[in-house]
Amino acid sequence: MGAEEEGCWERRGGGVVGWEPGRGSARLCPEATTSRRTAIPFSMASKGRPFIAWCSLYLLLLLFASVSPLPVSAASRDAEALLELKASIDPSNALPWRRDSAGGVCGWAGVRACSPDGRVSKLVLEYLNLTGGLQGETLAALDQLRVLSFKSNAIFGEIPDVSALSNLKSLFLNNNRFTGRIPTSLSTLHRLKIVVLSGNMISGEIPASLTKLPRLYVLLLQDNRLTGQVPAFEQAALRYFNVSGNLLSGEIPRTIVLEQFNASSFAGNPGLCGMQLEKPCIGTSNPVNPPSLSPITSIIVSSSSYSPPSRDSRSRRRRVAAIVAGSVGAFLFLALCTGLVVAFFLFSWRRRLVVSQANGRAGGAVLGSKSIAAEGGDGIGGGGDGGPSEGPSGAHFSGGGKGVGVFSWEGEGLGKLVFCGGVGEMYSLEELLKASAETLGRGTVGSTYKAVMESGFIVTVKRLKESSQPGHDEFRRLIEALGRLRHPNVVPLRAYFLAKEERLLVYDYFPNGSLFSLIHGSRPNGGGKPLHWTSCLKIAEDVATGLLHLHQASGVIHGNLKSSNVLLGSDFESCLTDYGLIPHFRLPDSREDSNGATSLFYRAPECRNHRRFFTQQSDVYSFGVLLLELLTGKTPFQDLVEEHGEDIPQWVRSIRAEETESGDDPTSGNDASEEKLGALLNIAMACVSPLPENRPTTKEALRMIRDARAEVLASSNSSDHSPGRWSDTVQSLPREYGSEHLNFAERD
Repeated sequence: MGAEEEGCWERRGGGVVGWEPGRGSARLCPEATTSRRTAIPFSMASKGRPFIAWCSLYLLLLLFASVSPLPVSAASRDAEALLELKASIDPSNALPWRRDSAGGVCGWAGVRACSPDGRVSKLVLEYLNLTGGLQGETLAALDQLRVLSFKSNAIFGEIPDVSALSNLKSLFLNNNRFTGRIPTSLSTLHRLKIVVLSGNMISGEIPASLTKLPRLYVLLLQDNRLTGQVPAFEQAALRYFNVSGNLLSGEIPRTIVLEQFNASSFAGNPGLCGMQLEKPCIGTSNPVNPPSLSPITSIIVSSSSYSPPSRDSRSRRRRVAAIVAGSVGAFLFLALCTGLVVAFFLFSWRRRLVVSQANGRAGGAVLGSKSIAAEGGDGIGGGGDGGPSEGPSGAHFSGGGKGVGVFSWEGEGLGKLVFCGGVGEMYSLEELLKASAETLGRGTVGSTYKAVMESGFIVTVKRLKESSQPGHDEFRRLIEALGRLRHPNVVPLRAYFLAKEERLLVYDYFPNGSLFSLIHGSRPNGGGKPLHWTSCLKIAEDVATGLLHLHQASGVIHGNLKSSNVLLGSDFESCLTDYGLIPHFRLPDSREDSNGATSLFYRAPECRNHRRFFTQQSDVYSFGVLLLELLTGKTPFQDLVEEHGEDIPQWVRSIRAEETESGDDPTSGNDASEEKLGALLNIAMACVSPLPENRPTTKEALRMIRDARAEVLASSNSSDHSPGRWSDTVQSLPREYGSEHLNFAERD
């Protein structure tokens, strides 16, 4: 066609078909032609209709074959994988995922980010009570994931192969029920920076191949059942590392990287030794010479031939035999006498537990931790004044203000240390009773100690008051029921000791302290700084989640919910402790018991008389008081009683009434934090209703908190660092506490 080959052909109906010079392929041309595309008159174009038809068919095939399937296939693959995931771990239908959801898979709950081509790159499914097993084939389809989090659910089974997730940078599987071994496929993910597997039941060795991950920044493996030795990590990027609470053994490798971590990263591994633990390793020395043989044995061994003994030799042998027989008889008689004397004293002494003074030393271990000086709470790891503590059977703690000593045991008939939850014996009763002891608190039902065993394993021991204990059989049934409770927001009861006059409960030790200390600081009259509003909402959700598990899982009534009985876990999650004891114990009048006086201000009105009929609704009231304490920063038992002569619910009601009379909206304040926390304040006030029937259920309270948290997170400005404290007198202060823990999920 000559020079006119550079144009586009026109067709009737508005469609334009043409080609690119030199490429030999037809394409659609725009209606507005450029100077290089000259329209051909219709009369001329009609001559090429067969070619035009061929080009049109080719073009349609090209479009359908090479353009449309790619994005549809990718989006569909991710959607199908997520729906398969939901089917395997979401029996309660917590995830509202549907194929026909508006906005596609990138708008689904938990999908925090997508790649430019619509692939899921960040999947965060936390605190949803998901349960079931993960399938490697399902996860493999989500090969564009950079962040994957199933934190704080109830997922079980082995961790699947993740080698297909080549883009993965952050993996959070902590606080679930995973078993089996750490998959070696993790070491193939060379972009991996963060691995958090803590709080599971993972066994086996830590794969040495993890030392080959060049970008590894965080490795948290604490509170599992890992065995073997600690690999020699040498990655310069590694900044957060924890393998505490396992069954590791051997010497901690002497690498520059591992030497930067202190004892808390390795504690709780009975067989582990090294510089960080201040526990020297006993090296394997050269084989010593075999013990020298006795003269008779030497003769027998060295004789190569036998010759009849002479008369003199037979006489000497008889004399030697007589001497030996006499010596053995005398030794046996002496041993028998000694045993009888020891047995007489052991079985005649009255059994008692003694916590004796050790001047800050116990079993060679120097305790540098100070006693918590909070509000005399029952909390395991929480309050207590560290003063002398008298108990039954002559038991006492004599340690002055330091509150440091050792457990020891004297007497007859030791009971048995029973481990809960189907866990095998992790330590013996003898090891526990030889542990160094530090007073953590004295509460309504007993005293609480931090026990550091000679192996370095740390636990919390609650010694119950004899006068308040239920009967032997009732106590055993109660403790076995409590020992079966397992939840990320509930401190697990690990073991118990039951004898005629002594009863001990053994829990995990929480070094991060209690919520009381977080709110009020080290001073019992309240010296803490306001928490960020996101922390307030997160704490409220954690506590409500744990309380709901107690109520729904086994019908357990907490009965003693307060800030000192909420402990902070390794990830600063809130965990309930001291649950289920108060409703079953015979307690003195709280107004006459100094240890129980603080609990009185958290109790519902119907539980303050001598009958104390505890219910789930009374727990909801205590939860409401805790929320008000969190929001106002006031101690319910001291600040308001001394300053205003009223408890915290009455004080908040009076403040809101004054604001209403003055025309102010009591649910909104002068800064962003008060506006964001207005919903939480309303929830708290509903929980502290004087009438039990007017209070929300635990499930309703949790739902309202989650709704409020989702709403404020959706509308919040990430630059808002206003504190989360509601009060008419507390001024808005700069946030000094900061983020309560490193938000690893955002470091991807």
